[in-house]
Amino acid sequence: MGAAHFLYQDKSECRFLNGTRRVRYLYRTFYDRQEFLRFDSARGEYEAVSALGKGIAEAFNRDKHELQYQKTGVDRFCRHNYEVFESASVVGRRAKPTVSISPTKLDPASPNTILLCTARGFYPVEIMVRWLKNGRPEEEGVAFGEELQNGDWTYQLQVMLETQPQRGDVYACQVEHASLEAPITVQWEPRSSNSAKSKLWTGIVSAVIGVIFFAMGLSLYLKSKTGESGGAG
Repeated sequence: MGAAHFLYQDKSECRFLNGTRRVRYLYRTFYDRQEFLRFDSARGEYEAVSALGKGIAEAFNRDKHELQYQKTGVDRFCRHNYEVFESASVVGRRAKPTVSISPTKLDPASPNTILLCTARGFYPVEIMVRWLKNGRPEEEGVAFGEELQNGDWTYQLQVMLETQPQRGDVYACQVEHASLEAPITVQWEPRSSNSAKSKLWTGIVSAVIGVIFFAMGLSLYLKSKTGESGGAG
């Protein structure tokens, strides 16, 4: 067997909303195809994605010059490159996303429900998707997938929410994108399941049948007693 080969990779990303009005800069570091360190301009500091990046993130966050350099990435890297390629037709292209919510239960015995919000057919790739519960942002139990390319130069993204819905709760998936004048919001509310309704109706029907058979049995018994009394007379 040959010697093992491992890959170290740095990746810079720019995520735009409404042109360059809202820009998010990400500097991500990978080892052996696993991300372990990230700088996010929305946070303004490094964060460890895995245990491997914990010590490095702490050291970089103590380095004021390193932090300042990364903070300038929004203008130095993102806005600058946007302006360079703005004349290209691809920059001005817009495709609006369609948004849907799919609920599922991985374990029938578990009270948890998986809500999957899917945004399809959007371009450019930069998009913001968030979950709301009763009008408030929901962050716990949220997992983001990767933006996937479609065959027509558009993208799709799935964002999952694992939660325990209660009767009366209202969940919403809200999507912001450069192609939209206003965010798209799709709602979902928990309802009693068909199986629960089926069990309820089964119980009601069984009770009615039981009462009918009891009445028939009682009627036959009374008739037989009446017949015995008449024969004895």
